[in-house]
Amino acid sequence: MAYELYYWPTIQGRGEFVRLALEEAGAEYVDVARRRDGMAAMQLLMAGADAEHPPFAPPFLRDGDVMIAQTANILFYLGRRHGLAPRNEAGRLWAHQIQLTIADVVDEAHDTHHPIASSLYFEDQQTEARRRAADFIANRIPKYLGYFEGVLEINPQGERHLVGRRTSYCDLSLFQLVAGLRYGFPRAMAELEPRFPRVAMLHARIAARPRIDAYLKSGRRITVSSAIIRSSIRQARPLGGITSL
Repeated sequence: MAYELYYWPTIQGRGEFVRLALEEAGAEYVDVARRRDGMAAMQLLMAGADAEHPPFAPPFLRDGDVMIAQTANILFYLGRRHGLAPRNEAGRLWAHQIQLTIADVVDEAHDTHHPIASSLYFEDQQTEARRRAADFIANRIPKYLGYFEGVLEINPQGERHLVGRRTSYCDLSLFQLVAGLRYGFPRAMAELEPRFPRVAMLHARIAARPRIDAYLKSGRRITVSSAIIRSSIRQARPLGGITSL
């Protein structure tokens, strides 16, 4: 039975971290909201159609009778089933910890675009957004990338991966994080990346993996929306594309 992935149909967003894991695993899945009447089906589940385990918000994944929400939680589930996480419990928890740290970066990146409230338009909080973005670029991006660089360096089984000796969902997620930061903060990343060569090399290796390469070139990979592009142009791209993370 194919997995059912529920996420907004027009943005990469947090759902993209799950898509990358499913693609790397070669798993059969349905991106429900991108199909006819799919949004209605997703909204129904969010309204409590699954009374036992109702999801608060997408992404969420259905595997038969099992419903899992929250990106890191979904990846924790998929990692064990598809060989995208270590087999031992300590390794799986370490991978989960790294994924939760990646989730922290994604939240902070999102908040550079919506520093006051997610319910407000970007145009309603531009002054605050510029201040938040400046601090994120100067302090937070280098701190996070430095952490991941260090994790790669100390991996006892090889610095090609964050965890263990094989590609994990953490590697896939770091690839997506770097891709999002490159789009959202192109000038900053051009200056910062030489300081973190292991992170940059991991991004390149993941992009070259056969299934990921095929996915990136396919129509299944959602492109950045025109609305985000217009916002990026207006701001000379210091803030654009954050919601693509």
